[in-house]
Amino acid sequence: MRKVYSLQIQYPEQTREFDSRLTKTGRRSLSHSISHSSTDSNGSGGSDAENPEDEVSPRDVQQINSKGSRDFCIKNIKLADFGRREIELAEDEMTALMALRKAAQVEKPLAGAKIVGCTHVTAQTAVLFETLVVLGAQCRWAACNIYSTQDEVAAALAEQDLPVFAWKGESEDDFWWCIDRCVNVDGWEPNMILDDGGDMTHWIYKKYPHLFKKVKGIVEESITGIHRLHHLSKAGKLCVPAINVNDSVTKQKFDNLYCCRESILDSLKKTADIMFGGKQVAVCGYGEVGKGCSAALKAMGSVVYVTEIDPICALQACMDGFRLTKLGDVVRQVDMVITCTGNKNVVVREHMDLMKNGCVVCNMGRSNTEIDVSSLRTPELVWQHVRAQVDHIIWPDGRRIVLLARGRVLNLNSSTVPIYVLSITATTQALALIELFNAPEGRYKQDVYLLPKKLDEYVASLHLLTFDAHLTELTDEQAKYMGLNKYGPFKPTYYRY
Repeated sequence: MRKVYSLQIQYPEQTREFDSRLTKTGRRSLSHSISHSSTDSNGSGGSDAENPEDEVSPRDVQQINSKGSRDFCIKNIKLADFGRREIELAEDEMTALMALRKAAQVEKPLAGAKIVGCTHVTAQTAVLFETLVVLGAQCRWAACNIYSTQDEVAAALAEQDLPVFAWKGESEDDFWWCIDRCVNVDGWEPNMILDDGGDMTHWIYKKYPHLFKKVKGIVEESITGIHRLHHLSKAGKLCVPAINVNDSVTKQKFDNLYCCRESILDSLKKTADIMFGGKQVAVCGYGEVGKGCSAALKAMGSVVYVTEIDPICALQACMDGFRLTKLGDVVRQVDMVITCTGNKNVVVREHMDLMKNGCVVCNMGRSNTEIDVSSLRTPELVWQHVRAQVDHIIWPDGRRIVLLARGRVLNLNSSTVPIYVLSITATTQALALIELFNAPEGRYKQDVYLLPKKLDEYVASLHLLTFDAHLTELTDEQAKYMGLNKYGPFKPTYYRY
């Protein structure tokens, strides 16, 4: 008989058990070209690095940590102490993930898991990485974005004998090389995939399809990666189950909304020194990311226009006091254009040809295809690198636009994001991995699933501890009247929060 895990967390001054019921056994399609991945061909040119040492690729430097290991490739192992301090600061803010680590470290629900990950390599994801190891997993890690890696954090992980292959400013070739180094290892084959954008999954399908014979599941956190998984599923090529973390309630309603609401202003200030009051801004897309960006800019006194294809989201924008329009109708007058769609060619050359002098163009969506940056690589336009993550694109008449992070996701490339909100996503990812890895055979088919509602509620419960919050408990009579279990789940899967 299989043993059932039950992680128990108590509130201050209140005894309450959150039964997570973790059982013991429990971006597109392949036809898309690699050039549309996280390393589009414009990503590596004109690095922001000013230090001459950065001209030497980490691939050409033999490094060794204090334990004698060479199974990593990073910028500089000497940065490890600095990175460890950053990870420790992140741990202080990521209380829920640390509580999960403490609750499950004895049972080790990931014992036997071999997880290959492709996410941002930051202090926050390092806490997730090390949590998975504490829970019993073996991990190998690469970056999902060529600019977002914190080199000191990568060094700290490497110093702890955790195989990580990532550095800030990778070229396109570097990017795929790092992913390959995580997978193409003698005597080590992954049985779980943690992806952010679908590049790791795509690479394994393309180069090492035989590895999927041992893979028990995929956990994907981005809209781009989810699109790729759904394409595979529709084509009958998804041979393992996957959990869609991006559309879990805790990811959508907290990471996407609150994280972007706070980080968009910081990112714009740090890169372009923008004054927001009175500025006219076009926000493309009114999903959770667009909602967060629009609310922040409106609060700072900006005049915000919203573009949207979905009539429901469009109506929400109107009811929130924003002017719904088409980008072509306002592109001549706005001071900023921010994409938040996850789609491609949202802002194209025709739009940028009409923009006013000094218009700032940036992307807050996961995909780097929202702004057609490649259309700006033409002889008549001059690229002027101003500072890290800031380029001026100058037209023949002297007019210029300000392109931030070369069309990549702005906050993760140019600034920092709130650690607490990332704790929510990281905890969700950890629970999704535990769920898939321990699921009894037959529970999940070869399809894309949402995180079970019970686990979504468990993630929220863990984070309530930070606020010394006290949930009201149903009485037996109330639970019977509502047809609910006293400890959840409290909402049906179709409930819209």
